[in-house]
Amino acid sequence: MSSLLVQGILFDLDGVLIDSTAGVTRVWRDWALRHGLDATQTAHAAHGRRAIETVRLLAPQLDAEAELRDLERREIADSYDVTVFPRAASLLASLPPRRWAIVTSGTRDLACHRLRVAGLPVPELMITGSDIEHGKPHPEPYQRGAALLGLAPAACAAVEDAPNGIRSALDAGMSVFAVPTTYPVDELSEATSLLPDLAALHPTIMGDLIRLNW
Repeated sequence: MSSLLVQGILFDLDGVLIDSTAGVTRVWRDWALRHGLDATQTAHAAHGRRAIETVRLLAPQLDAEAELRDLERREIADSYDVTVFPRAASLLASLPPRRWAIVTSGTRDLACHRLRVAGLPVPELMITGSDIEHGKPHPEPYQRGAALLGLAPAACAAVEDAPNGIRSALDAGMSVFAVPTTYPVDELSEATSLLPDLAALHPTIMGDLIRLNW
């Protein structure tokens, strides 16, 4: 068994705490087909990246702000089958409320909606795609997440499912656990450690420290 001492944990949302992959894929495949793009490649590119940046990357001729509003509306409407990953709820409940935060590429309205659908509480501390200037893989989201906890990035660990998120957290200066829920293992090789699933992570509170065993 391996272990790591940290003071805070930052969780990506989609693909880590909740499973929204089916809805995300449906919305982005539909968007791709409407704009003459490859549906499979578009859906693959959209995971772990802010929607507005996916639009700018794949269809720079479009009004990215208008597309974002439409995509957010569609993703909220297509969240009926969002589920929580096993042990996510109990893992979050075991952590002091100001020692963890969510760092997601989704907009705040979308993140809050999916949390409610999945049956998880909307956390006190959350960085969303609505709160940042530069999305993953830029380090800003995880830098902002650490600051939200009042911690240096090196005192935090991130849990991610996507290469963009892994790079964001690493460049922010923190250790990264990856779970192969959305991408195959070979695309997660940059992570500090690879977990088979979220249930493999076992935190123990030790005063100001959290010992993570896996």
